[in-house]
Amino acid sequence: MAVRSLQVSPEAIQTAQDALTDRCLTQKELAKELSFSRETVGKFFRGQPVDRQYFVKICEELRLEWDEIAAQPRSKPTPEEQKQDTSEIDALVQKVRSLRRQKIRDQCGTMRMLDISQAIALTDIYTEVNILEEILCQQWREISDLLQEFNPESDDFDRPGLGKRLKRVPGMNAVSRYSKLMILGKPGAGKTTFLQWIAIKCDLGEFQPHRIPIFIRLKNFAKDTRGESDFKLFNYIKKEFRTCGIADESVTEIVLTQGRALILLDGLDEVSKADDDEVVDQIRKFYETYFQNQFIITCRIAAGKYRFQQENFIDVEVANFEKEQVKAFARKWFVAVARNNREEGEARAREFNETLNLPKNNRIQKLAVTPILLNLTCFVFLEKREFPSKRSKLYEQGLDILLVRWDESQKIKRDEVYRNLSLYHKIELVSQVALITFYDSCYFFEKCDIERHIADYLCTLPNSQTDRATLQRDSQAVLKAIEAQHGLLVERARGIYSFSHLTFQEYFTAKKIVDGGDWQDLVSHINEYRWREVFLLVAEMLPNADNLLRLMKQRTDAIVGDEKLQDFLMWVSKKSSSVQASYKLAAIRDSYLYSACALNFGRSYVNPSLRNTFGYANILSLAYVLDRKSTNDVGDELHLDRQLDGVLSSALDMVEDSTFEYIFDAEFDFTDRIDDTIDLAENCKLQQPLQQLKAQLPNSKEDRQRFKDWWQANGHAWTDKLRAAMIEYRNIGHNLQFSNQQKELLQQYYNANNFLVACLNSGCEVTIAVRQEIEDTLLLPIAQIEKYRQSIL
Repeated sequence: MAVRSLQVSPEAIQTAQDALTDRCLTQKELAKELSFSRETVGKFFRGQPVDRQYFVKICEELRLEWDEIAAQPRSKPTPEEQKQDTSEIDALVQKVRSLRRQKIRDQCGTMRMLDISQAIALTDIYTEVNILEEILCQQWREISDLLQEFNPESDDFDRPGLGKRLKRVPGMNAVSRYSKLMILGKPGAGKTTFLQWIAIKCDLGEFQPHRIPIFIRLKNFAKDTRGESDFKLFNYIKKEFRTCGIADESVTEIVLTQGRALILLDGLDEVSKADDDEVVDQIRKFYETYFQNQFIITCRIAAGKYRFQQENFIDVEVANFEKEQVKAFARKWFVAVARNNREEGEARAREFNETLNLPKNNRIQKLAVTPILLNLTCFVFLEKREFPSKRSKLYEQGLDILLVRWDESQKIKRDEVYRNLSLYHKIELVSQVALITFYDSCYFFEKCDIERHIADYLCTLPNSQTDRATLQRDSQAVLKAIEAQHGLLVERARGIYSFSHLTFQEYFTAKKIVDGGDWQDLVSHINEYRWREVFLLVAEMLPNADNLLRLMKQRTDAIVGDEKLQDFLMWVSKKSSSVQASYKLAAIRDSYLYSACALNFGRSYVNPSLRNTFGYANILSLAYVLDRKSTNDVGDELHLDRQLDGVLSSALDMVEDSTFEYIFDAEFDFTDRIDDTIDLAENCKLQQPLQQLKAQLPNSKEDRQRFKDWWQANGHAWTDKLRAAMIEYRNIGHNLQFSNQQKELLQQYYNANNFLVACLNSGCEVTIAVRQEIEDTLLLPIAQIEKYRQSIL
């Protein structure tokens, strides 16, 4: 026998039977009373060896002295006996592992991915996961706490914990630390793949080498054991062992009673409502009986009723992928899935990661942080080696996976209230919630508020419930289903929800706006940065975006109705028309507007966001999006004016900042820049005044201190002369003297124009005539726009 055991002596078997009768029990009832398998109890009454701990417990239940009925009552085993027992059980474990190896490899060695025709070897695609030991939805926090740590314009909305970074630990570290673990996660977070990886690592002897991995899909277990008697899980494992060639049924009992099994139970949330109570009860009985084994259960994050915290199970959560994990996954994906050789696959993966990390793909990058959506992103990139020009198409496919295809691929049938809604109504419901919350600037919302929004929608459906209590129950069930089944909404803290990705909230908001057709209300938000993605998505989704873009243009032009600002735009237009350059006129106007604002809203202006808007690095941004030309190909006149503006800006900065440290940087010398400008002005009347101004300056390279002293005494007057020369000979460098309010309006105006151009180039459907009209009238004063429109009528 492989372990220490006891058996009833032949002469005591009848005594045991009489004791059972005296207790008014059958063997089946005794097994149920003790939460033992019927096999164990049957062996006891047949006089066959039973593990010592079970033998003693059965005797106690029958009120018998175990050492009186045991065939060979023994005292505590000697160290030599213990060593022999351990050696024998180790040998048994290795034998069972070898017999079950093919089974484990068939169950866990490969995986199927959506849209991929062939199975992928797990070792070729698996990417190490991280675990959050602090569950987000179990935190006690207020919405105000979350808002203090969140800025929608700059923060990573999809980062767990928002303002505070939750500790992540490698997944294998977590499973090594805890003997009873509940692994939670969003749909497609990689829970099953992680469990498969644990099984493979155990089978290879690289994790828990003294245990036997037993991988069970709970959905299949519930279906296969429906209608069977007690101890289903034990019998299920025993049958599985038998199919692997383990004929001795006592082996299952030995392995489990000695704590030599790694029990991996996958997909507790996938069990149907009809079976879930029974399955949970079976699991509870099983680990209470065979408590010495290690247990790992996976479940979707929202299925809270399945948690076993009272039984000392530790809840952990699968974390989203970080940048390095995304990079590693993509490298493996393109090698394994794209059927390339390693060199070609890794080259394609590098191209994918470089494209994904471009600023224009920021929203896609934030979305592709779970294996299921990252797989989709890689697949979309595979053919064209770029992402769709219409990002809404990618989001639509991602939502199709979360709403429909993921459960279909797993043959999972949900049976909540939510299932009764058609796909159309599901999308309409989520879109309504998104629109209401986004319009109210709500990124986080109380559970009662979102349930009220759901109830309001349910009331609009045919044959809807009107009873308030029923509606409340239904809305609670729908909310839980949206969270558990699709992961579109997540509980950020106890009773506080948000969309799982800001991208989803923006997408559904845009979809609702497109369905409603209220463009006037949408364009009223053209100055709000947080609406940028919604504008882009709406423009993409429309079958024709002409009317929307025209309204955006009208709203943009109305921002700068101030007379002084209109005069400024008139100067921008006339100056732009007077120079020769290879760009479109709108792009040239952009350059002069930028330069003028950079001169006037530089270091002296207190609003840093405005300084960023009109920063020097952004010159000719519209030229790029409109013409896609190199910023170096600007023409001699425009190049000269840009150089002059740069010299004047540096002089103004030096007047204001007396430290001078940056002018002595190795890559910058003030007098060198003036020399370059004089060379550019070779055929211009401005060359001689520039030479005269240059001659007044001490050489900053020869004597820095002398230059500083001279500049502190004469720099202001020298700068005024430079400005006067630029105004006289080039009509640039004007001191605009705008009020703070006018500066703010110019900032809004420029941001709105950027919105407009971005929408125009988003891949939206727009007629050639409307596109031409918008491009021709960008950054023009209202009078000239009206004149243009009259000319094309």
